[in-house]
Amino acid sequence: MRLSPAASSAAGVGSLVLAAVASWSSLLLVVRGRVVPGWGMSAALLVLSLVLRWVLTRVGRPVAAAGLPRKRAMWARLGKSLLIVTAVLGTVWGAVDDLISDAEYYVLSPAGPEGCTVVVRETSFLVIGNGEAYAVGRSGLALGASGSWTVDDGYRPVGAGTYELDWGRDRGLLRISGTSTDPVLYGGSADIDCGW
Repeated sequence: MRLSPAASSAAGVGSLVLAAVASWSSLLLVVRGRVVPGWGMSAALLVLSLVLRWVLTRVGRPVAAAGLPRKRAMWARLGKSLLIVTAVLGTVWGAVDDLISDAEYYVLSPAGPEGCTVVVRETSFLVIGNGEAYAVGRSGLALGASGSWTVDDGYRPVGAGTYELDWGRDRGLLRISGTSTDPVLYGGSADIDCGW
């Protein structure tokens, strides 16, 4: 199967745009109970786009804007380079943030109506603990955090089991509890809605 130069460029640029967006957003993907953070999705998309670019170039269809005037081709190459740099920086930033803040991801049970699942990301840096809750629908994708909290002394409430998850007919409520020495400073609950 041979793609036209326009189609191959669109595929290459499209995957680069997805990689850049995923690297700088609060995306999460759950695959078979395992969490893939946004920076992980970005890294996979970035590798995919670079492999796609290499394959299309080897097949004889340059990914560069073939047939465009020289000045427009230069801008197309510059745009692709900026997308690559943006995706790489976002991916590295996300990975380093997870590493430095010792991020842990939890898939909570039970699942709610229609398979809605809660994923929690807890971090701890110095003397502060932070957490975000994500609503993950049947697609396995969470587009952003549903709620967040801050806890004193780096305490991780979900990791310690000091939380409650209750489901109603069409949404859930996650309540976070601290301890007497490690209270919740901000937040403490998240409304979970997978958008039915």
